[in-house]
Amino acid sequence: MPEAPLTRHDAGVSDIDSLYQPTHDEYARQRLIGVMRNHAFHKLRDDVCTEYETKVAPALKAAGKPVPDDGHGIDRVMQQNDLYRFYSTIRYNSQEMMYQSVLNPIERVAPDMNAVGQEIAARHNARGTLKIAQGFELPRYVTAMDVHLAPGCFHSEYTTNDLVQGAMLAQGSRVGVGGMAHRRETGAVGQSIAHWLAAKYPDFKPRRILDIGTQSGKNLIPYGEIYPQAELYGIDVAAPCLRFGHVKAEQEGVAVHFSQQNAEALDFADGYFDLVVSSFFFHEVPVPSTRRILRECYRVLSTGGIMTHMELPPSKLASPILDFMWDWDTKNNNEPSYAAFRAMDPTVLCVEAGFTADAMIETTVPNWSSYTPEQNAKFYRGEAQVPRHGRGGWFIFGARKMIAPT
Repeated sequence: MPEAPLTRHDAGVSDIDSLYQPTHDEYARQRLIGVMRNHAFHKLRDDVCTEYETKVAPALKAAGKPVPDDGHGIDRVMQQNDLYRFYSTIRYNSQEMMYQSVLNPIERVAPDMNAVGQEIAARHNARGTLKIAQGFELPRYVTAMDVHLAPGCFHSEYTTNDLVQGAMLAQGSRVGVGGMAHRRETGAVGQSIAHWLAAKYPDFKPRRILDIGTQSGKNLIPYGEIYPQAELYGIDVAAPCLRFGHVKAEQEGVAVHFSQQNAEALDFADGYFDLVVSSFFFHEVPVPSTRRILRECYRVLSTGGIMTHMELPPSKLASPILDFMWDWDTKNNNEPSYAAFRAMDPTVLCVEAGFTADAMIETTVPNWSSYTPEQNAKFYRGEAQVPRHGRGGWFIFGARKMIAPT
């Protein structure tokens, strides 16, 4: 028997997420998908690496064939490997399924979700702002495909003041992180980098912080917890994500200034920000766009300001087999710029943008919530090795904007 549509009056709405109420069967399916995806990300990926190192590479050597010395060569060798093909099948399908699994419970309440969103935003409790540009031109690298296999990508709008796509991405991501303690929905990346910055630069007190590619701002808000004196700004090209983020911030009592902008041409004044950040952003844009964005980051940073971007480690820091595994998304997850960005040297990119090489930051920081404060302090002091990216650590690159020599 079909279930009756849930209305906002029935839901007893305390926040916009309370409208999202999957049925028992929907929830069970989501849990299964989360477990599948987690299994592929960790166990199966490790198994593929072991398969290559203990079977495939030795077999090539025994047959007198060249053993690949980079990720591209390994990719050619592994395309017909049964275990790799099985891994790819599980990853691809669980990626599609995590978003598909939230569509029905969201679509049942989509009109109510938009209405409640407007009501919450209208209260303006936290005094944040939202600016959606009229006639905004979305970049082709966003509109050309459903990035991450998310139906409708980040930007699609189906009605006036639509925020449903932002809700779909948020709920889909929650399904996808099932079992991944380092990827909880509370902005683990922002929280981890903010704590690291506070330990590394104890006298650094930013007045304004900018998060580029912010989506719903979940990795921006934690910076406000560490730097409560700072004004928070988040920009993105996707209007539904910004609307959803604005509503979430307002109901949480956090003043965030969201605006729809392309990071290649920001409308902020020179030197306006003391800290510019991003999370999982640059591998989504073509390398020419990356260069323009980094020049904009340099322009809007104040002297002494800091830029930190969490990203996939570049190829130069990865073993050939890890390089191959990390680039899986290039061909399989609608992220065509992924491998091209990772092939670049972050230091070279930042120097091209105006930063000096001696002011560069390239490091892996611990995921804050995975360890005790004492363990994190040891990592910060260099007394313990930080776990690798995605396994308890996050790779970041950036620089400090120094005074130019006279």
